[in-house]
Amino acid sequence: MSQIKLSLVITLLNEEDNIEPLLKSIYQNLEGINYEVILVDDGSTDATVRRIQQFASERVQALVLQRNYGQSTAMAAGIHQAQGEYIVTLDGDLQNDPSDIPMLLQMAEDEGWELIAGYRKNRQDGALLRKIPSKIANALIRKLTGVYLQDYGCTLKLFRKEIAKNLGLYGELHRFIPVLAKMQGAYMREVAVKHHPRIHGKSKYGLGRTFKVMSDLLLILFFQKYFSRPMHLFGPPGILSFFSGIGLGLYLLFVKLMGNDIGGRPLLTLTVVLLLGGLQLITFGFMAEIQMRTYYESQHKPNYTIKRIYNIQQTDGASKERRNASESMAQVTA
Repeated sequence: MSQIKLSLVITLLNEEDNIEPLLKSIYQNLEGINYEVILVDDGSTDATVRRIQQFASERVQALVLQRNYGQSTAMAAGIHQAQGEYIVTLDGDLQNDPSDIPMLLQMAEDEGWELIAGYRKNRQDGALLRKIPSKIANALIRKLTGVYLQDYGCTLKLFRKEIAKNLGLYGELHRFIPVLAKMQGAYMREVAVKHHPRIHGKSKYGLGRTFKVMSDLLLILFFQKYFSRPMHLFGPPGILSFFSGIGLGLYLLFVKLMGNDIGGRPLLTLTVVLLLGGLQLITFGFMAEIQMRTYYESQHKPNYTIKRIYNIQQTDGASKERRNASESMAQVTA
């Protein structure tokens, strides 16, 4: 069997009415490409799985999860199963258009992109509940992470297999896939893709996800800047707090030696808080450093990624002389 060129990973949750048109669109638009479709059912309670069985072809593989784990986990399960040289993620609600996929694949092959992220130029969603919060979130993510994409919320993305399989998707980090890929040094760009209004089913997104995005953003910032060196996060404020406490303590000692009462002063409480807080932060830093060393060393994980290795062939005169000498020695030996 020839190498699969493209794997489509599609996460589904209660999308029974979208399965047939989704698969028909994929079959129509990807004709001539060696591809597979991995449908990940994330604990649907409707007829989604039955519809998959009804309309799927031999190219389709269905992963039915035991319960609802969330989009990131479902996406990670599909990516783990994918065999293609390139992996595409898209939503199963028909708002992403499979007709964009050949264009993304062609760009990746011709220009060498390792991640191509779609952005919804003409987004077909409500302004108050979807567009405005999304614009605010996108601007905040760009500012804090330094990864400048217009649309972090568009699921339609194409990756090289090596990038996709090392994203480390946990919790709800699918919103930060470009940042996770950039941490691997991925060569990426963003292109406009089609976006359609939802026709069947109900959206799984709402304003309630705002706080989840904020907490995940803090986690991503930690991963991006301090994951391999957590002492740099906890150490400086810990040292500053500890020595500030020492300075205030020496001042209070001087005041006490001058015959003044310091027992009722708020400054004494602040001194104790600064000393104990500083010691705790420094201790957290040491503990985090030990955990990171355990993470890398116990699993023999390098803290770097090699993109490519070149074997340079010598063609200078000296190398030719050494090669000729070797051949002559081999003839004498024979």
